[in-house]
Amino acid sequence: MAVTTYVDTWDLEVFFKGGSESEEFQTYLEGIHTDLNEFETTISNFNIEQLEEVLDQHESIIKKISQSSAFVSCLFAANVTDKKAQQLQGKVAASYAKLQGLLSQLDEQFTQVADEDWNNLFSAITLAPLQYVLTERRRRATEKLSATEEKLITSLSVDGYHAWGNLYNSIVGRIKVPFEGEELSVGQAHNKFSSGDRHVRKTVFENWQEAWRKEADTIASSLNHLAGFRLSVYEKRGWDSVLKEPLDNNRMKEETLNTMWQVITDYKEVFSEYLQRKAKLLGLEKLSFYDVGAPLSQNETKLSYQEGAEFILEQFAKFGPELTKFTQKAFEDRWIEAEDRPGKRPGGFCTSFKDSGQSRIFMTYSGTMSNVSTLAHELGHAFHQHAMAGVPVLNSLYASNVAETASTFAEMIVADAAVKNAKTEEEKLALLEDKIQRSVAFYMNIYARFLFETRFYEERKKGLVSAERLDELMVEAQKEAFNDQLAEYEPTFWASKMHFFITQVPFYNFPYTFGYLFSLGIYAQALEEGTAYEEKYIALLKDTASMTVEDLAAKHLGVDLTQRDFWEKAVQLSAQDVEEFLRLTDK
Repeated sequence: MAVTTYVDTWDLEVFFKGGSESEEFQTYLEGIHTDLNEFETTISNFNIEQLEEVLDQHESIIKKISQSSAFVSCLFAANVTDKKAQQLQGKVAASYAKLQGLLSQLDEQFTQVADEDWNNLFSAITLAPLQYVLTERRRRATEKLSATEEKLITSLSVDGYHAWGNLYNSIVGRIKVPFEGEELSVGQAHNKFSSGDRHVRKTVFENWQEAWRKEADTIASSLNHLAGFRLSVYEKRGWDSVLKEPLDNNRMKEETLNTMWQVITDYKEVFSEYLQRKAKLLGLEKLSFYDVGAPLSQNETKLSYQEGAEFILEQFAKFGPELTKFTQKAFEDRWIEAEDRPGKRPGGFCTSFKDSGQSRIFMTYSGTMSNVSTLAHELGHAFHQHAMAGVPVLNSLYASNVAETASTFAEMIVADAAVKNAKTEEEKLALLEDKIQRSVAFYMNIYARFLFETRFYEERKKGLVSAERLDELMVEAQKEAFNDQLAEYEPTFWASKMHFFITQVPFYNFPYTFGYLFSLGIYAQALEEGTAYEEKYIALLKDTASMTVEDLAAKHLGVDLTQRDFWEKAVQLSAQDVEEFLRLTDK
């Protein structure tokens, strides 16, 4: 039987032919404009008996806007010099802003409905599944300004709030990091930090810092004004905590967040031991920031894109047939952009084309096992979307924290398998260490981001924060999060980490750690039950956007997330990897 050859570039033509010059896409955008005008008429004449009609219209529009946003994001990510794609981003943002303004009007009208009449609505079979999310919208509307004011905020955000985020993306597109006579994009340069050669890592790190420092004042301006816009809105709404919106968006209690971070802090010592041991193995007194992700072996396992894809499929098959069948389709139908070439933006993502029922995955694949894990991670995101097939759009808009559930779960399947399949002790150690690196990222690196962002916002309330002060805040946060285990930190991390500049998602940090630990708990159950668990797993994913995370965990895992027990068991699983690592390297 012939083996399918997988191509490492994606197919976007299936959506709209011609890329950013697509006439078909222009027509699609015009259709959204027409739909929004019709929706505006419906909203202005709304009465509660029309709710189902309104929701049908909304479902159609949000699918189309999502589709257009995904298409433009993919175009720009694959080619950061595509100026037409940047222009199109503005058009899509304007459509999204108008929709949000109309939804604010609708939400305000929800608040005018008497409680008894509101509750009676959900006796209808078609509306019953939407009770949680619609009631949530109604409750959130009472905590905001009037519909007119919220509409004005949304409108101003296009050329204000979101524009600062777009400015950052433009800056990133032009940054080049010199290395050995080449001009590397930030994505290519970032991949060098996993090099086994310390001279390469150190050289790239120094050039990386210099490249970001050249743009630091402009980037600091972007971050300050983006945060300032957000804080001004919070103040007008009477919100005194910068965590109110991210916690509410993630449908979780602050008690849950604090318990999670406290447990991680209490278990920090074992990860400090790992960092000390790694430094010793690399012949260093202490690791520098650019050493944390370094491989221990020069004989780094390398897999071609084809081999990486086949390895992922082989491991997914041990979990369940639905995940395997879906992943096979993603590879065969070219849903993935993984080619290592200049001009791409850094990082990786998965985006959903809701109108077509497909996803697309973006990354830069250079053949490391870490790349294979990243690919599995993004495929997990795509599977989450697949699991939501048939669920109303309103019940599929899950938050960032549970968005990391399926991705981290898929990543764990592959990472565990890689360790178990190691052919030599050296290879096993390298793969185990790669797995531990991810725990360090979630428990230390991301905690540093959370500490930095929390403290930055407190200072921003008092006025603009200089690039120099941002450097200081970042180093302070990294020292605390890494238990002061590093010899050198990365002061410009605030500038190079795109997550601080994503306007749609405030505090894009703690949801990753939550998702990682939540997945560990799910993964432990899956290991016990084998392929029979897939059905329960899909049921959990279907519920991720229609209840709080505390209720989700209680229903599907039988645990209380506000208590330490669940978090301790999850952290202990990753601590066991460190203990195994320390045992293997003891000699």
